Amino acid sequence: MFYDPAEGLSRDELDRLQTERLRAVVARAATSPFYAARFEECGLTPDDITCPADIAKVPLTTKQDLRSNYPYGLLTVPVDDLVRLHASSGTTGSPTAIFYTRKDLATWASLMARCMHMCGMRPSDVFQNMSGYGLFTGGLGIHYGAETLGCLTIPAGAGNSRRQIKLIRDFSVTAVHIIPSYALHFADFLQAEGIEPASLPIRIALIGAEPHTEETRRRIEGLFGCKAFNSYGLSEMNGPGVAFECPEQSGMHLWEDAYIVEILNPQTLEPVAVGEIGELVLTTLTREGMPILRYRTRDLTRFLPGECPCGRVHRRIDRIAGRSDDMLIIKGVNIYPMQVEQILMGLPEVGGNYLIELSRDGHMDQFTVKVEITDEFFVEDMRGLNALRGRIVAKLRDELLITPRVELVQHGSLPVSEGKAVRVNDLRPKE
Repeated sequence: MFYDPAEGLSRDELDRLQTERLRAVVARAATSPFYAARFEECGLTPDDITCPADIAKVPLTTKQDLRSNYPYGLLTVPVDDLVRLHASSGTTGSPTAIFYTRKDLATWASLMARCMHMCGMRPSDVFQNMSGYGLFTGGLGIHYGAETLGCLTIPAGAGNSRRQIKLIRDFSVTAVHIIPSYALHFADFLQAEGIEPASLPIRIALIGAEPHTEETRRRIEGLFGCKAFNSYGLSEMNGPGVAFECPEQSGMHLWEDAYIVEILNPQTLEPVAVGEIGELVLTTLTREGMPILRYRTRDLTRFLPGECPCGRVHRRIDRIAGRSDDMLIIKGVNIYPMQVEQILMGLPEVGGNYLIELSRDGHMDQFTVKVEITDEFFVEDMRGLNALRGRIVAKLRDELLITPRVELVQHGSLPVSEGKAVRVNDLRPKE
């Protein structure tokens, strides 16, 4: 049943392992320039950490901390011991750089292989990675996980839908890694080519890299006739493989032998109750070259209560609801783009793409949702289109508590990105 014995640990066994690894990683982190200075500032020593609950004594780490200490301020090994670097683009300032030793890469690949095995992949599967490579961790992280599991692995990369189809057909690909928004675009492309997505041999799709709703997942499953498994990861914590869905598809198991997980109120930074949404905060337990303690991910989620029928006791987190810094404030109302997607993807008339536009009319912010309509419903019947527009406006108003403008546009008319989908276009004048 389990790829790794750590999957089947009891709660007591996990707690003991976390204690052992947490004490070791805090001692290791204290040898880095950044954490050495941080611990001295707050009067903390590694000996003060004796159990997982003591993690609260450690100061939080932010993305700005990583940028401010770029490039080598968090290293705990000599540069000569490093074998891999991943980094953010740095388009809004100094980039963030994440370093890996050979052991770090092996640990990461093993975690990713564990995720794939859990959702049903086996060495006999042919796996196509339809994700970007390069500095982005999603490509190589998933790739090495599939190879570690023993799958024939095709590094297709992102985009070029015709090539994707040929590879899938020629090599009978049974499992893919694909960004949700591109999965919907790919299905549209297939249908435009006269190919039913469900006719492809794909049985498992690993989806992630961008927030998406349950409605989007079910739509992908319906189109391709496969099982689509939600995943979670971020570069600062290695990349993909931090948490993954099991066959129950009821929340993502976050691997507690590799990470300490907290969910905090983003304002008070106090723990929230089980079932309450807060900001995910993570600590690496097995990273050798660049351990990170209590990292504020800015991702919003919640612990799911109860035990999973699959038998794993690693705690489950819900799908990411948005980001604490993604929030839009329109006419005094807090809105997350995921709320819009949840409504739209539940409507059969809506295609796979939409765009939120923020503009300003005088002193008032305007909230416009451009929605692609499937060819079947985008017909020259203004009464029908007006009725659909009214229905979408009503559903969004009920969810968002403001009345948005809704524009229905022809299928394929909104821009499509081969990377993460751009869902918000803010046209408001900069203050």
